[in-house]
Amino acid sequence: MLAYIADLFNLKNLLITLLIFLPLERLLPMHPAQKIFRKSWKNDLVYAVFNGLIIQAGLVVVILGALLVRQRVPQLFRAALSGQPLSLQFVEVLVIADLGFYAAHRMFHRIPFLWRIHQIHHSIEHLDWLAGTRVHPADQIITKGVSLAPIFILGYSPEAVAAFGLLYQWQSIFLHSNLRIGFGPLRLLVASPKFHHWHHCNEHAAHDKNFAGQLPLLDVLFGTLHLPAGMVPQSYGIDQKIPQSFIPQLLHPLMPQQLKWAPMAMSPPMRTSAAMIPESRTRPDMA
Repeated sequence: MLAYIADLFNLKNLLITLLIFLPLERLLPMHPAQKIFRKSWKNDLVYAVFNGLIIQAGLVVVILGALLVRQRVPQLFRAALSGQPLSLQFVEVLVIADLGFYAAHRMFHRIPFLWRIHQIHHSIEHLDWLAGTRVHPADQIITKGVSLAPIFILGYSPEAVAAFGLLYQWQSIFLHSNLRIGFGPLRLLVASPKFHHWHHCNEHAAHDKNFAGQLPLLDVLFGTLHLPAGMVPQSYGIDQKIPQSFIPQLLHPLMPQQLKWAPMAMSPPMRTSAAMIPESRTRPDMA
């Protein structure tokens, strides 16, 4: 019974993640002064335990719909895709899925109602291994749905899809972690914490930047890359007020709006405090 509950609420994966990332964040921190039990960690732990059930249920519906649509794709085409070497399929799946992720993510920053949903994720003020779990389930269902549906429709092999799913899961934890890693010359090919932390930075120059989940090259191609050399972000979050606990945050997008939103003003306003410092004032770089 206990094992079933642990699987249901993803407790084993949560424990494994803690055992891997917590020591790494102590050894290679982007922000050495950040506390383990930082602000709102209890709320994010609730997300980590309960949010997955809602997201998985929504994605089942999305995948079932994609499989129905796949029946309209010619069998020969699907067989040709799934018959490719697994390594080639994985690369194709990665590119297609991240294009979908990029499009959905950018949409959440441009459409007023979707931004109200996405605000929950951007309300994080301290990034670490647990921070990425704070995301509205509707946000994840739509984003992952747009990202994964084309893969299922086109008919890639289950092995290729599973390999990408595993990468997606761990990459999301890695990108939000408090790790000073940037991948040096590969920084435009592989997303890193340095790359994604700028997306969460509450500084005007970083607003609406770094949308890709896996491939920063997409942000280069679409003109949304922000990865200044020799700097790391220091201020995260948004200036809009949102609820501070799980259930009120889930209901937040449905509450009466206190502000009139404009499609071209989705991003949080710039704080007056400095939002970035030179890396030379912190620990040596782990690019």
